[in-house]
Amino acid sequence: MTREAGAVEVSASPGALATAVIAAAGSGTRLGAGGPKALVELGGRPLVAWSLAALAAAESIGAIVIAAPQGLEDELRALAGGARVVTGGATRSQSVASALEAVDSELVVVHDAARPLATPRLFDEVVSALVAEPGCDALVAAAPLADTVKRASSELTVTETISREGLWAVQTPQAFRTASLRRALGAPADRLAAATDDAMLIEAAGGLVRLHPVAEPNPKVTTAEDLLAAEALVAAR
Repeated sequence: MTREAGAVEVSASPGALATAVIAAAGSGTRLGAGGPKALVELGGRPLVAWSLAALAAAESIGAIVIAAPQGLEDELRALAGGARVVTGGATRSQSVASALEAVDSELVVVHDAARPLATPRLFDEVVSALVAEPGCDALVAAAPLADTVKRASSELTVTETISREGLWAVQTPQAFRTASLRRALGAPADRLAAATDDAMLIEAAGGLVRLHPVAEPNPKVTTAEDLLAAEALVAAR
């Protein structure tokens, strides 16, 4: 098999503490790219390759497991030499659960392929912070909300302005104690389907989740406009 452009060779760091799971099975429908989001090009290489490169450079990360779109497993393997590739599910939770079957470390970091600008330092920070808090089940990257937040009716009539105090926008990477995440993924199917991030499942199971403030841009690529913004950030690096 030939290596893809932008391919990353993955090898474990000597001081690795965690396995990384990359959620890369999204269809990319809202992006309008005509194919899986993880393989959309950003700065000359597939979106997922940016996260692979950052994880390969992170000192805390050993093995990497990628939850891939069904039918594109070989293409992801060609992009990530040394990483384990599994078939993703219909929902995010199903994809993460499938990837966890290949994880044997006590800590696991879950990251979205759609957040290509996460740095090696950020991965190391969330892992280190989780290690420093033995009673914590999850440590998640987040940024305080800067915009005014309003609640509206179905007719788009504003019904309430919500105070920003104490409100955070949660991102990935998210570091977990693997056993805690496995238990949380045993939730009923309706709860799993409704989960927009893995930390939600830990909260619902009564676990302790803490936030790690993110200082650098770590946007999520969902729309074509997001991709253009990420291109600008990559060009400015």
